[in-house]
Amino acid sequence: MEFASTVAARGHQFPLQGSFDPAFVKVAEAFAENFKVDDEVGSAVSVVQDGKAVVDLWGGWRDAGHSLPWQRDTIVCMMSVAKGVTGICFNMLIDRGLVEIDAPVARYWPEFAQAGKDGVLVRHILDHTAGLPVLTTNKLWPGAMFDREAMCNALAMQAPLWEPGKVAAYHVHTQGYLLGEIMRRVTGKTVSAFLRDEVAGPLGLDYYIGNMPQSAQDRCAQVMPNLEARLFAAKDVESPDSLRGLAFLQNPAEPWPVTLNSRIWREAEVASGNGHGNARAVARLYGALARGGEIDGVRLMSSASIEQMITEQHNMRELLQERPYHQALGILLNSPGAVFMGPNPRAFGHHGIGGSIGMADPDAGIGFSYSINRMHAVGDNGPRARRLIEAVFESL
Repeated sequence: MEFASTVAARGHQFPLQGSFDPAFVKVAEAFAENFKVDDEVGSAVSVVQDGKAVVDLWGGWRDAGHSLPWQRDTIVCMMSVAKGVTGICFNMLIDRGLVEIDAPVARYWPEFAQAGKDGVLVRHILDHTAGLPVLTTNKLWPGAMFDREAMCNALAMQAPLWEPGKVAAYHVHTQGYLLGEIMRRVTGKTVSAFLRDEVAGPLGLDYYIGNMPQSAQDRCAQVMPNLEARLFAAKDVESPDSLRGLAFLQNPAEPWPVTLNSRIWREAEVASGNGHGNARAVARLYGALARGGEIDGVRLMSSASIEQMITEQHNMRELLQERPYHQALGILLNSPGAVFMGPNPRAFGHHGIGGSIGMADPDAGIGFSYSINRMHAVGDNGPRARRLIEAVFESL
């Protein structure tokens, strides 16, 4: 059924639109509730059940000035939701037999063996135990994170900070470069091109990791970082030599609120963090995985490879953001203390800093995503996402 409503809150009117299956009316109600009781500015939510879109809602405003309506085709930076998308792409290589999980990274990228990394396995990069969460011995210039080749070269020279495979530390920016360079070595394509040709194109997904055309940039919502609660490291509270400081203070050419809305951020390939899309695209991707890897005649990977991808590797408190994760291979499992994904411990996906999320429940056949522009200031995936996810499972 069609959905059209207006929510009055905080001195503004928030127009909401879309459609939903009547069985999921609770999701529509939760979507409106987010605007009423939280600091929502603009967002979208989508649910795919057994390969069919059953919720597709969007609303609010693209900008802080509440002047540009969030449209059906609005996209936004969903932050580390990109890690899940990149992880899925990489697991497609494993499914095709192009990469082995327990092979040394140096088998595919010989230069990577420098500085004692000859024993680092592909598995260690996928599960954030490679010991390369930040650069310490080869600190680069401000803005270097936009130079994929420079980052890869620096990571090849970097020594692990501890014995690989023993300690989890969220490779907040580095994981995408590491996985992306292995991908380039075995396919000739970086993550951006592989995603476009092998995933987004065949599935019709409006989702990009770098290399965004101007037509897509024109549809982007303004990202509004919430710098409270240490979601981003700030110079007045964080040592520049801490893991968080090295991750968040060293590389951006501008402060994060500027960086996240810049042309260079949208066009560079930062495969761990600058994926731009919307809930509809990400829910469809996870909807394919929720039904064994295929949707509308397009198969991404086998059911066996999905099960391998979502096998838990560890459940450690990672050191960079100090959060407990049930970590799988390039993807997270349901981690209620950090990333809530409903009642099923087998649910999997990835959140983005500030509130966006993409996930699947393989036992319920559900793909879900929520995309936002106004970030929250809490450490998990937040009350707005939780409200929507709870409404989805209450509807089943």
